[in-house]
Amino acid sequence: MRPAEAATDRGASVLAREWGWRHSGRRGWAVRGLDLRIEPGERVLLLGASGAGKSTLLHALAGVLGGDEEGEHSGRLLVNGHEPTAARGQSGLLLQDPDSQVILARVGDDVAFGCENLGVPRDEIWRRVHDALEMVGLDLPLSHPTSALSGGQKQRLALAGVLAMRPGLLLLDEPTANLDPEGVLSVRDSVARVLERSAATFIVIEHRVAVWQGLVNRVVVLDQGGGILADGDPDEVLTSQGEQLAAAGVWVPGRGSGRRSPRRPPGPATGPGPVSPSTMLLHTEAVSIARTKDAPIAGAIDLVVGSGSALAITGPNGAGKSTLALTLAGLLKPASGQVLASASLAAGAAAEPIRWKSRQLLTRIGTVFQDPGHQFVAGTVRAELAVGPRALARPEAEITGRVDEVLQRLRLDHLAEANPFTLSGGEKRRLSVGTVLTTQPRLLVLDEPTFGQDLRTWREIVSLLEELIGEGTGVVAVSHDTDFVAALADREFRLAAPSVSPCVAAAR
Repeated sequence: MRPAEAATDRGASVLAREWGWRHSGRRGWAVRGLDLRIEPGERVLLLGASGAGKSTLLHALAGVLGGDEEGEHSGRLLVNGHEPTAARGQSGLLLQDPDSQVILARVGDDVAFGCENLGVPRDEIWRRVHDALEMVGLDLPLSHPTSALSGGQKQRLALAGVLAMRPGLLLLDEPTANLDPEGVLSVRDSVARVLERSAATFIVIEHRVAVWQGLVNRVVVLDQGGGILADGDPDEVLTSQGEQLAAAGVWVPGRGSGRRSPRRPPGPATGPGPVSPSTMLLHTEAVSIARTKDAPIAGAIDLVVGSGSALAITGPNGAGKSTLALTLAGLLKPASGQVLASASLAAGAAAEPIRWKSRQLLTRIGTVFQDPGHQFVAGTVRAELAVGPRALARPEAEITGRVDEVLQRLRLDHLAEANPFTLSGGEKRRLSVGTVLTTQPRLLVLDEPTFGQDLRTWREIVSLLEELIGEGTGVVAVSHDTDFVAALADREFRLAAPSVSPCVAAAR
């Protein structure tokens, strides 16, 4: 590709002057007192604690934050000297959830969608589509179905769609948060290729700093209390202010999670181990799983889940981890085989969790979905945490005490009256975890419980789960977070990629 055909020939400038934003659904400011100048072509890693306003800033720069009816702002925020809403064609935003950005059924059409909305001539659109797919390394026919893509491929597809619009400002909001290690490297390498060929200004949000550290020339750390905590050369900032940043929740490379050692080395998920017949809560018999009525994506699964233990379900994107979790939780019927609860967990209900009513599930199995928004039903954070206990007709004093405890432990007490859908990604995840903790089920099934978390909130979630395990709760967690698996799991069950085998690759 010739230099003149790069994603953009000019980078965009960004200017913030005492800028702030407050959503109408929450009391406090998501961002406030922000003074920041980013010159054309700079490559910035944007850091900060969960809830510091990183995503809010990126959405504002992309011109998709919302109007006056959705919130209020202070100060000024400009892209190339103009309000972001007037510069939408100059900014391209890549979100953390790959599925939320797939729009059309075929790869070529999906990449072309943004250009079509900008009114780019037809011949130019398809030239850009080919160039963008080449830049991200997605070597697939234009007619390839988007439904057949892996998580990493979907993220590269979304990146290609952004690049085809030729933005001068490239914005990435935790683009690797839900990807397996191979997918993380794939997306990171795709972005590296783009930056080699592009003069675009680049801003990326990522809690795990090491992924992007080599691709940026500046680190900006937002202060949760407003303004900027640190700003400068990545190596200098992370070295000279590493201790201060870690205390503020930043995952500083080389400092790890700050935990002394794992609970115990993960063992096999099947066969003899820490789960004895007396502590068994759930087991499977030759289970096969399927997302819909299609062919099974994994089979011959024999698992044992016990009280006072943690089982990690790992494997590449598309292997069926979330599907297996939903099947174990009694929310999805096995394609074949059985999921059976012990007599103590069933407590008079049917042996198969799939046959339990929602009220029976509340105190037996609590489930946290991969997308937090899929389980919010109330208008405030406090009311959301009280939904389960109220459905069980618990006394009001007990409900209030339990909700207050969870709010404090998960650092959500300052957001008690906020609308759940106005929270940041990391705050939504903590709230979704909290909704199952308030009903105190004997078994927790958690899908990516630590995504979007800063170092402090990550530690809180792990510590809280450790306490529950110590009290006899069983935990099943789907996770790409190797630190989380090492810290919490005593058993690991790894699923194979579908292209390798329709069955389980390993249980270790």
